[in-house]
Amino acid sequence: MSVTTEATFRPTPDTAEGVKPLLAAIASLSTASLSEIAQRLHQATLPYLRSSALVIFTEDCTGRPQKKSGDEAVISQVSIAELDAIKATLSADETWQGRAPIGGREHPVLALPSPTNALLVLVDPRPVTGEGGGEGGGDLSGQEAPVPWLVRYLWNLAAERIREKVADAPPSYLIESRAASAERVRVTAELVDRHSTTLETLLAALRAPSLADDAARKSATDVAAKALVELRTLNDRTTELVEEPVATAFQRLRDDLRPLMHFSGIDVQFIEPPVNGRALPGEVAHAARAIARGLVLAMVEQPDVRRIRTQWDCDGENLLINVRDDGQGNLSREAPSIVRLLQRVEVLDGRMTIDLMKGWGADVAVTLPLDPPERKLPAAGAWNLGDRELEVLQLLAAGQRNRAIAAMLHVSENTVKFHLRNIYRKLGATSRTEAIALAHSNGLR
Repeated sequence: MSVTTEATFRPTPDTAEGVKPLLAAIASLSTASLSEIAQRLHQATLPYLRSSALVIFTEDCTGRPQKKSGDEAVISQVSIAELDAIKATLSADETWQGRAPIGGREHPVLALPSPTNALLVLVDPRPVTGEGGGEGGGDLSGQEAPVPWLVRYLWNLAAERIREKVADAPPSYLIESRAASAERVRVTAELVDRHSTTLETLLAALRAPSLADDAARKSATDVAAKALVELRTLNDRTTELVEEPVATAFQRLRDDLRPLMHFSGIDVQFIEPPVNGRALPGEVAHAARAIARGLVLAMVEQPDVRRIRTQWDCDGENLLINVRDDGQGNLSREAPSIVRLLQRVEVLDGRMTIDLMKGWGADVAVTLPLDPPERKLPAAGAWNLGDRELEVLQLLAAGQRNRAIAAMLHVSENTVKFHLRNIYRKLGATSRTEAIALAHSNGLR
């Protein structure tokens, strides 16, 4: 295991042809969507550092905190607990190299943090040597191997791209993210309930006085108790990823607006939400910060504004946002920036009212529900699924991946993908996660 804080390998392309691949990689990352970012980053780093799989762990994306590319055996099994354990070994801008469990097996890994608090894990990293870009021998787990500075640069670019995309997420992303968050919480809660019952039963049996072997009983009790604690910790960690304390979310808003307060000369006042207010779902927290930031920036652009007040409150069911300025009351409801903010509010089933008072300023009130609206779902029979489509949906709802479904039904993966496209269309689902949620809601497991 080794920890490094500064890259020592600095390849400098000395010809125009040598620069082109790097510029192409930068352009590709700069335009990547959230669903493409891991694959594009993986391709961009391969000329400088080989790896069998790449995993990004970012708590900004509450619905899908993992973004993965590479070896299916690794990326299909990697867990948040494994990534948390790797992240715990890092501090500040350190880079960690060593062996760690990832995807259920121990692998050589290279872990890089980022200024955005995201984590990059490269699995089975191998240095690239020689002019032809051939692979070097061995892995990085047993040596103080330098990390190419271009890998760090590309990773920091990708991490910043993720933060920007989440901050400016379109309505469709918020809907899908909320569905994914709810589904992960539900699945984790089911696992916790199931295994907690098993472990508690085991503990009760082992503590029974009828068992004579005290040493064996104590050993087994310790193992079961540890497993129970770990399971509860996993449940708590999952909840943390999809919920954010309201006070923490508001503090992040203040941090975002601090440069504006410093340089604009405008007095931006903050009225704190109740510390014990209900935690915010991740999508609501992200949207609330974006809405408040957008309103403040729109107000700053007006002449004669000297003071802006931003207030958050909770009534147990809604997050209540109020932003008010002391301008002339000329804030335009039709301005593109205000229209975009209204779309963000509406996608979360919220409401926004703008009260303009000539000579006194603008007062904007936003209400964001903390719980998603109930969705009326068609009965499974109303989907008009064929027999084979129903079989595929049932296996999908049971957590099977495309390859496993193909093997069980004795068909090709392409056939499974064909059925899934038809299933999504008939269910009105936009993603695999949403289709699974719909299936579970209608009793398919």
